[in-house]
Amino acid sequence: MALRVCGRVFRDSAAFSRPAVGACARQDRASWRLTAGNAACGRGGRTGFIFTPACFITSEAFLHRLMKGKAAKADGSLYRLPASVPPDSGEHLSLLLRHPDQPENSKVLKVAIIGAPNAGKSALSNQLLGRKVFAVSKKVHTTRSRALGVLTEEDTQIILLDTPGFTTASKVKRHQLEKTLLVDPWNTVKEADLMVVMVDVADRWMCSRLDFEVLKCLALHPHIPAILVLNKVDQVKAKDRLLDITAQLTCGMVNGKRMHIRPVIKPPWAEKRQERDPGPPPDEDSDSVGPEDSVGPNSLLSKEQLRALKSQQGWPHFKDIFMLCAVDSEDVETLKKYLMAGARPGPWQYHSEVLTDQGPEELCTNIIREKLLEYLPQEVPYSITQAIELWQDGEDSELNISVKLYAKKATHMGMVIGPAGQMVARIAREAGEDLSHVFRTEVRLKLSVKLRK
Repeated sequence: MALRVCGRVFRDSAAFSRPAVGACARQDRASWRLTAGNAACGRGGRTGFIFTPACFITSEAFLHRLMKGKAAKADGSLYRLPASVPPDSGEHLSLLLRHPDQPENSKVLKVAIIGAPNAGKSALSNQLLGRKVFAVSKKVHTTRSRALGVLTEEDTQIILLDTPGFTTASKVKRHQLEKTLLVDPWNTVKEADLMVVMVDVADRWMCSRLDFEVLKCLALHPHIPAILVLNKVDQVKAKDRLLDITAQLTCGMVNGKRMHIRPVIKPPWAEKRQERDPGPPPDEDSDSVGPEDSVGPNSLLSKEQLRALKSQQGWPHFKDIFMLCAVDSEDVETLKKYLMAGARPGPWQYHSEVLTDQGPEELCTNIIREKLLEYLPQEVPYSITQAIELWQDGEDSELNISVKLYAKKATHMGMVIGPAGQMVARIAREAGEDLSHVFRTEVRLKLSVKLRK
């Protein structure tokens, strides 16, 4: 498909290169026929390659860059093909170890995205990267461990550190969760240049105060700059509430300056409705520090500091505030430009073709688990385990993957299979499409379900 589109482009551009036409005329007509950086090939309108008008570079040079995946230069501008993940684990490891192809004046920024569970951290990371490499669902604890994404544009590299939602040791023990959910967020922040604190403003119980674990993290690392991101603002009907939420989460201070918010005159019925609204449900883990918790970050904070944080709704040292919807590319573009502008001079840590440190098999299991969390009820998806049985290249360059799902109970097995096998077929189809996008190759995913003995 790509070569057919290229051939059509070159045939059209041949009309521009006649000797009787001047250079300026060729350039104007080429700009009329082609839009640099917006040509796409592939299924579903996905961007397959990005190029400059064909009359500016020779067909041989263009095809060489297209096949090799190199950046194309024209008139001093730099266009890079979208990064992807090699479907071969050995090739992916080799790419991670490859020496960075950084320019002379390279810049880099390591960003830790933190927050309470289900705040939209992985959705924001995917939107910043321009590809879906992190699992996203409406259920809590979709992200089980720290994962890394790399955004490289021109001379700047942004390293995104996607973390699990903060939790407590008592919750990990009670629900038999992985230890990475407890440890990874704290360890990740230590290596960051900037913290992005995400808050779900659509959650009316949690939007009026920062999660206590998030407050402890900010208090332990006051030297690391932090910005506040209010997510899901599209779900808040009364937009004036966003200002009240901002004032509460920042203690009325942003970048060392006092915020001045004019009060909104509300009708009497609105005030009465607010009085009738019950408060947030009590959290049994927030009132006291258990013996398990004293081993973690609490041991680094004094009792006076912990007591002060408990009475604190927000953090008064945020540098900036962003209000956005993590799945809206236009909203996230503003934050992306902010991160690019805040990058510091320094060497890149990864080659420009690196997209994530997750291996292809890990990506596969995470995306399948995302679909299980999305379509199965309650605790069912959390009890299902996976085993990859086949990972093989096909005859037509497609990737054949076979994964076996192990259910804990016979009832769970029936839910995964669904009526006439429709549920497992849907999960396989949607997960295969997501893998095709990130691997940039056709993926044929087969799922089978077995009862775990």
